[in-house]
Amino acid sequence: MDDIKEPPIAEVTKEVDENVPPHPDAGLSEEERAKKDRALVWKIDMYLVPWLCLLYLVSFLDRTNIGNARIIGLERDTKITPGQYNLALAIFFISYSIFEPPSNVLLKKLQPRIWISSIVVVFGICCMCIGFVENFGGLVATRWFLGMAEAGLFPGCQFYLSCWYRRGEFGLRSAIFFSSAAAAGSFGGLLAAGIAEMDGVAGKAGWRWIFILEGIVTVVIGAASYFMVRDFPDQAKFLSQEDRLRVYYRLKDDQQASAEHESFKWSSVREALKDWKTWTTASMFMGNGCSLYAVSLSLPTIVRQLGYSSTKAQLLTVPPYFVAACCTVLVSWIADRTRQRGYCTMATSGTGILGFILLMSPVSSGVKYFALYLAAGAIYPCVPLTIAWTANNTNGTFKRAIVMGIVIGWSNMQGVIGSNVYQTKDAPRFLPGHGICMGFLAVFLFGGSIVHRFLLVRENAAKVAGKRDHLVQGKSAAEIALIGDRRPDFLYTL
Repeated sequence: MDDIKEPPIAEVTKEVDENVPPHPDAGLSEEERAKKDRALVWKIDMYLVPWLCLLYLVSFLDRTNIGNARIIGLERDTKITPGQYNLALAIFFISYSIFEPPSNVLLKKLQPRIWISSIVVVFGICCMCIGFVENFGGLVATRWFLGMAEAGLFPGCQFYLSCWYRRGEFGLRSAIFFSSAAAAGSFGGLLAAGIAEMDGVAGKAGWRWIFILEGIVTVVIGAASYFMVRDFPDQAKFLSQEDRLRVYYRLKDDQQASAEHESFKWSSVREALKDWKTWTTASMFMGNGCSLYAVSLSLPTIVRQLGYSSTKAQLLTVPPYFVAACCTVLVSWIADRTRQRGYCTMATSGTGILGFILLMSPVSSGVKYFALYLAAGAIYPCVPLTIAWTANNTNGTFKRAIVMGIVIGWSNMQGVIGSNVYQTKDAPRFLPGHGICMGFLAVFLFGGSIVHRFLLVRENAAKVAGKRDHLVQGKSAAEIALIGDRRPDFLYTL
């Protein structure tokens, strides 16, 4: 009996779909089906991606605008030391990381429009409050609550998008979404330079108006999100019943579980914690997390130390972020087309390592400014690359939500380190900060991606060779569905 193989998964799992209507395009030609599929994907893109990008733009703006406020008087007016300033940066990432995994579960249980709109309004209020702080205690408290409120947005939106797209489509959408962070950095410099001119209006310093005005805008956008954010595919009202069926079948054909009415099970938590991929991807992502936040929080200070005035430093942060946004989309498009996320991660992180080497070298200010393009153009693309790689290789909606929460949360915890690597005493060269960023990229991201890809190749080979067939023998369709990405026919994206 042990020699008898079970029928293919596609046949065994038919009983799972016995209550699902047939594919609405079953009688159409391949060309007609492809045309309808393209129209469906475009419709999903237009309804989902632009608004989520706007939400992440204001989110990243609200967490990093403190770097812009610093160089126009925040430390002086609140009478805090450079060490206290760095602690205020770090405290954000502690609450942010702690609340990320449970936030993803709440997103699934409460539905996106309710959860996302609520947290956006709350972190907008927190941002406004920073504009009224008078001392170190007030700054730390508001940054803690800002991190707690923002915790659910980035991992939640990434998980949410992964429930709509095929594995070969998700990376580009993830990149477009995350490019909002680079756009926020670029836009933030311009905005800060303009708002700084309000210094003295209503008796408030210019840096206070940065937080107050940007917070007000965030609250308004958050309130509108209740009407603009869509629910999961099975409940999305902008789709017809036929389109919802098309989404279901296109995800099923891609060996993915769609975000339907799956009940929460503690087994999903156990599966996420036992999966070696959770920890290899978390290790990789921590390599990028430190550098990402170190640069995004300190770029105005780094540029200013190259010899520019405060206003010019604000403006000179714009071009590196613009390049980073373009690279983020381009690299993820290449990764989606080639489905070689590992090689793309290695190449991109290698470019970032070169950038930090130049920043540590005794070269001219112009070369160092160019090196910031290399660093930003590498750090930002690696975020959606790693997230897409994680989502592609994790099946089961609750398991994917938990894994992505853990991976992204652990990466963001590195913001505690990243927010402290650029110390005032190390100016103007910031050798320790550049060295730490380079080390994290080299050891964890570049080295980790090599190890992770090697293990995925080995596991795929084992599945193809039939060494994992025993996992489905004698099991019902429902039991096979619970196996998720460990199924013998589920080959991992490399």
